[in-house]
Amino acid sequence: MAMTNIYNTSNEKVGEIDLQDSIFGVDVDSHLLHDVVRMQLAKRRQGSACTKTRAEVRGSGAKPYRQKGTGRARAGNRRSPVWRGGGTVFGPKPRDYSFNLPKKVRRIGLRMALSSRNSADNILIIDEIQLEEFKTRKFVDIMDNLKVENCLIVVPEHDEKLERSSRNVPGYKVLPVIGINVYDILLYKKLIIVQPSLDKIEERLQP
Repeated sequence: MAMTNIYNTSNEKVGEIDLQDSIFGVDVDSHLLHDVVRMQLAKRRQGSACTKTRAEVRGSGAKPYRQKGTGRARAGNRRSPVWRGGGTVFGPKPRDYSFNLPKKVRRIGLRMALSSRNSADNILIIDEIQLEEFKTRKFVDIMDNLKVENCLIVVPEHDEKLERSSRNVPGYKVLPVIGINVYDILLYKKLIIVQPSLDKIEERLQP
């Protein structure tokens, strides 16, 4: 197990804690992480792009002019894709881009993401973060004390005061343990974990 320092919001050391090697010390497979991130981003795609085919565009089905003798290319109707205002050939239609990976792979991906942050010394354990009111200034002061400019903050459960106080500050995101994911862990430069969250993370990701 790796011994890690615990700090308070004033950036003072208040203790130490062991991080489980089975969660924070596994070998990282970049290909697996890529697959998990690709799955997450695919699920976020709307897939709502839509074009009209020649069967759906407005226009008469009548032959615009006679077949021969005009000097023009033959035409069957005004909805042809080669005409202005005609249908689109092989255009996009609404579709679902999402795909799934096995639950076991997703769990391994989370352990690898946490391990990659830990190996780069980009995990910071905080004993607690408590805000008495919805105040962005208070949140910014805490981040200034910790000297962190871009981070994901993991809390044990939804904390409305912390979430609302941080949402207008670019470069920060607050997530409860139940919402942590590979994409957000890798997106932010630093990972701040509030100490009570560790037990829930270990319970969720225990091999």
